[in-house]
Amino acid sequence: MKTLLCFGDSNTWGFRPDSINAPHPERHALDVRWTGVLARELGPEWRVIEEGQNGRTTVHDDPLNVARNGKTYLPASLESHMPVDLVIMMLGTNDLKALHNLPPGEIAAGAAVLARMILGSAAGPGHRAPRLLLVSPPAIGDLTHLPDLAAKIPNGIERSRALPRYYEAVAATLGCAYLNSQEIVRPSLLDGIHLDAEDHEKLGLAMAAAVRKM
Repeated sequence: MKTLLCFGDSNTWGFRPDSINAPHPERHALDVRWTGVLARELGPEWRVIEEGQNGRTTVHDDPLNVARNGKTYLPASLESHMPVDLVIMMLGTNDLKALHNLPPGEIAAGAAVLARMILGSAAGPGHRAPRLLLVSPPAIGDLTHLPDLAAKIPNGIERSRALPRYYEAVAATLGCAYLNSQEIVRPSLLDGIHLDAEDHEKLGLAMAAAVRKM
């Protein structure tokens, strides 16, 4: 059996858009989340591990949330699940927050730091590096109906849509596989950030197709 580690944020965790104003976030059912769809499509030969966390960034600490820095957690995650044959990494949405004040190119640079950590690790079979599928995160949608959220992610639509070209360049430089999620899914109209069940299905199918190509 091969091991596939999915390292991401709330869209990997499976955050339900209709819970954006709830006291506590709720998640899609396991078989609805794109990771569950991926596991279904790949079949019993693959063990798909979810490592999604709400608010996770690439390499930045969040002063308002504890333990959200992906760079800090990634090494432990790789070691915990080794040997890892393949990592799918989709991060960067939370780096768009105003408190980080980062342009799209620097967000991609943060993703590149994590990508190099994966490709330079000994967490794969035979103490070699796992393979990597780098995924640029979904675009931000209209947030005008959620003014508090819009203030946290200024110019979110424009800045998020600039990410794919930088992520693609990172993948080309590092020689890893790449997928642009923005060509596959759109954020929910409810909260402009997270994916509805229908788009989880689409993304899971696309991820499975990308893994097969690898």
